[in-house]
Amino acid sequence: MTFLRELLAVILGFFISMFIMFFVFAMIASVLGSQFGGDDIVTVKENSVLTLKLDAQIKDYAPNIDDPFAMILGLNEKRMGLNEMVNAIENAKTDDNIKGISIEVLNINAGISQVQSLRDKIQEFKETGKFVYAYADMYPQKSFYFGSVADSMFINPVGGIEFKGLSSEVIYLKDFQDKFGFKLEVVRHGKYKSAVEPFLANEMSAENREQTKSFLQSIWDEMIEDIGYSKNKTSEELNNIADELQARNPELALTSTMVHGSIYKDQYREKLKNRVGVEDVEDVNYVTLKKYIESGKGRIKSTAKDRVAVIYAQGEIIYGEGDENTLGQDLIISALKQAKKNPSVKAIVLRINSPGGSGLASDIMWRELELISDKMPLVVSMGDVAASGGYYMACNADYIFAEPTTITGSIGVFGILPNLSKFVGDIGINAEQVGTNRQSSGYSIFEPMNPEFYGNVQSDINDFYQTFVQKVADGRNMTFAEVDSVAQGRVWTGTQAQKIGLVDELGSLEDAIEKAANLADLSSYQVRNYPDYQKEFKDAFKGMSFIRSSKEKLLQSELGEQNYKIYKQIDEFSNWKGVQARVPFLFTIN
Repeated sequence: MTFLRELLAVILGFFISMFIMFFVFAMIASVLGSQFGGDDIVTVKENSVLTLKLDAQIKDYAPNIDDPFAMILGLNEKRMGLNEMVNAIENAKTDDNIKGISIEVLNINAGISQVQSLRDKIQEFKETGKFVYAYADMYPQKSFYFGSVADSMFINPVGGIEFKGLSSEVIYLKDFQDKFGFKLEVVRHGKYKSAVEPFLANEMSAENREQTKSFLQSIWDEMIEDIGYSKNKTSEELNNIADELQARNPELALTSTMVHGSIYKDQYREKLKNRVGVEDVEDVNYVTLKKYIESGKGRIKSTAKDRVAVIYAQGEIIYGEGDENTLGQDLIISALKQAKKNPSVKAIVLRINSPGGSGLASDIMWRELELISDKMPLVVSMGDVAASGGYYMACNADYIFAEPTTITGSIGVFGILPNLSKFVGDIGINAEQVGTNRQSSGYSIFEPMNPEFYGNVQSDINDFYQTFVQKVADGRNMTFAEVDSVAQGRVWTGTQAQKIGLVDELGSLEDAIEKAANLADLSSYQVRNYPDYQKEFKDAFKGMSFIRSSKEKLLQSELGEQNYKIYKQIDEFSNWKGVQARVPFLFTIN
């Protein structure tokens, strides 16, 4: 009887397992079918208004990633690629079905440079004679900057506007370390290399305050210039409005002519109806930017045989493979080799959006870029951030473009090592080391860092800094002293970097592509994007990425946005290994 019971249990378990597997695979097939082979064909009807909500995360490059488990569990990030968004607005300029654009943005999940790129493209759209309107219940400052490009800007009668200037906040943790015994030993080169400053002091250094004030002012000046052009106001007028908060509510915003009307959403729809020129509100067709891209408008069509390859280097630099969110040397080298093997590719644009990271990985990618620049033109386009290791990659290009608000420079390095000696001592734990040679035990997190080890690490940091500066000097045709004077870990905006010789020209990704084509003597060309972030079904199990995504969402929900940022900051520090060529600040711009 026992044998029969066990046999029946095995048979029952087998059929239950088969049923579960069938159910899972059916769901996967359903998701994949809807994602890639569905019957829903997006068509753009007459009298359409292109609607920009921008509630998804905006990345420079966001191709489809086939992670079936993430799709099933709803863990895929809502994201859009800046390259496709710019192309879509370009196509909308000549699309007879698109009568105008409606900007309906509450919060923008994008950097200032990305917002400025979209804003500039909408300005081009306006110059075709088509209308651009904007509406929001409230305008956070970045959203107001974006929406201010509109011909007419409207707000909810009880809404609010944030227009106050830029600020930043840095969290300092030295006392926390001293109190609990969790310490990070820091070795650095560069008086501005303040990424590790929160672990060394309780307040901002004069050097860090100087550079932070400098680049915040540079970014704000750029925003003020754009808003002033759209609103027909001087910088002095706009700064006075910001200082006195004269646009904080609809009444004040109307008085200061920062908006054109205080109305409700249904009234806004009436205005759009009138502008489109139809009789009924229902006759206006709205198509979101995402749907417009899905209709095939996310790329510029061309029959040219020659190609300019755009290689996207985005995310923190790590040593290893890399993926859509992290920049590893294996991923970039593979993309470069694919582009080089393609006989149609005549020039390369490297689009960098990275705060830096692993010094070793940065140097490996620099070498591969050096080799490929001997074969064809190499132009760099800098996005929101191209600093430290990100600039290391850029410095040997034939030509460098930056956005005016790009954060770049940060030519400096540091090393960071966790130390628990005080903590373990306080709770009664002692660690002993035994080795064959004087240095064989190396560094232990359970023992204080000894002066000799510190000296060796400092020597390595100094050597890497010398290498970094010399490579910049060689790539930019500058002397070592000239680079060193603007290095030391200091951060610059794109506008500032051009003036000191770290950047050749201010411009967009489109400008960089055009420059690369000119250097390759191409009269017509197509753009080919790299890397290919393709994930096979078998790879979905590797690292259980869908479980990691679930964990991240749970932590964010439980901790709240602000506490989650602090957790992520400390977690990132603990994962930094080896010499770091990384942007020297950890804060948000408000």
